[in-house]
Amino acid sequence: KGCGQIGESPEGLARAAAASSSYVVGVDVGSTTLRCHVYDKKAAIRGSSSKKVETLYPHLGWVELDPEVLWTQFMDVIKEAVQAAGLQMNQIAGLGISTQRGTFITWNKKTGKPFHNFISWQDLRAAALVNSWNRSLILKVIHVISTMLHFLTWSDRYVIASSLTFTTHHVSLRLSWVLQNITEVQQAANENNCCFGTIDTWLLYKLTKGSVYATDYSNASSTGVFDPFQMCWSSVLSKLFSIPMSIYPPVEDTNFGSVDAEIFGVPIPIAALVADQQAAMFGECCFHEGDVKLTMGTGIFWDVNTGNHLHTPSSGLYPLIGWKIGKEVVFLAEGNASDAGSTIKWAKELDLFTSVDETARMARSVVDSEGVCFVPSFSGLQVPVNDPCACASFMGLKPSTTRNHLIRAMLESIAFRNKQLYDTIVKEVRVPLTNIRTDGGVSNNSFIMQMTSDLINKKIDKPVNTDMSCLGAAFLAGLALGFWTDKEQLKKLRRTEIVFEPQRDSGEYKLAMDNWTKAVQRSLNWYNQTSY
Repeated sequence: KGCGQIGESPEGLARAAAASSSYVVGVDVGSTTLRCHVYDKKAAIRGSSSKKVETLYPHLGWVELDPEVLWTQFMDVIKEAVQAAGLQMNQIAGLGISTQRGTFITWNKKTGKPFHNFISWQDLRAAALVNSWNRSLILKVIHVISTMLHFLTWSDRYVIASSLTFTTHHVSLRLSWVLQNITEVQQAANENNCCFGTIDTWLLYKLTKGSVYATDYSNASSTGVFDPFQMCWSSVLSKLFSIPMSIYPPVEDTNFGSVDAEIFGVPIPIAALVADQQAAMFGECCFHEGDVKLTMGTGIFWDVNTGNHLHTPSSGLYPLIGWKIGKEVVFLAEGNASDAGSTIKWAKELDLFTSVDETARMARSVVDSEGVCFVPSFSGLQVPVNDPCACASFMGLKPSTTRNHLIRAMLESIAFRNKQLYDTIVKEVRVPLTNIRTDGGVSNNSFIMQMTSDLINKKIDKPVNTDMSCLGAAFLAGLALGFWTDKEQLKKLRRTEIVFEPQRDSGEYKLAMDNWTKAVQRSLNWYNQTSY
């Protein structure tokens, strides 16, 4: 089940040899970019490669990835990065893989052939199912019973159940949709011939030529069908959604076997699988309770380290397993918004600007947005709004509106979403917040970062290298292999580029944010729930 031990086995000998190597590889399969970095023992990048993730939109609201294209790109970026570093594959100590969460696939257990494309975490085909469940009598009954059980037992497990809601981001109801709508999958599941996996599981299966079928705790906890209290797949939720327990992969923490020697010429140890936001949290060295990580890539993700306490949500923050290393289990609380980098990418495709680097200058070239508001909701609005049917929109347009006003409104909207999410965290999370660290491509936008710092009235630390998911996967792999000794060593390897400090009083933004909040309200429930 992918949990090999170092010993006299060929795999164990390969790991022992790898531990003395000088480089470790981190790969991140993001929503827009597939990236690979080769790191030395000082965590300096020695070679890199990246490719654009090819996203498919077969129907309105559907978002997919071709598994074979993704597999080819995955192999190519590793080969190209190692080559760019001027290295041979036998110089690589091990491999750490970070992947976007909630994107899944099912395949035939006997043949390994996929039943369908990857269904992305951004996919909205289950929006009607989500809304139906959230309004259902069954969920209301679950809430009432769980509230009563919490009163009798004071168990946090029942607090979570008493406020349980479903979203399109979680695998749960999209997987239920697949089982209801793709006959081949339902039949294979009934015959115990169906494998389910998020991207990490599929890549592991391919890298080992089908010999290892597993996932890790961080990815499993992000699916919406994993019980973090019992540390196993939830039989209750699976039964509720009519998902057979037999389709789930085993869950492991480290040591996932080795890459089949025929693929890269040598059996490279696969030492870490980790979900991208948890990987970024680890790469930022947010190891202590109260540490906060803000990732701004395709979407916005705020994560708080809650230590060994599982967060009990009340306003929509989601409890996650950050990582499991041996007996240590670290939990996170997360709030997210789907659209940050996707908003900027859309504006670029409309030729509103030439280079992403100029957007901060364009925004500062005008005093304000002249009353223009943008609602960043190409994939609905998440915490604390929670409306998958909200639409993206510009409001307050005038004959005098220029490109600069439009760009400023778009960048402001990302900062306003940051403020919403931060306020939700302050309200909900019981641990005192300490360091705030940021990463992701959008964190390079100084206008957004400075405005966010002003709005939340906190310092925000941005590292030299913002590809933290790659680094986090490499850190986890390196620790598992003995490439790095402990977390204290990792802290010394992280380098700060700039710390954004509040420069304006948050009250100066009140009018603009009030208008933006009004625009958000007018964008809600725009799409008919059956449109998807």
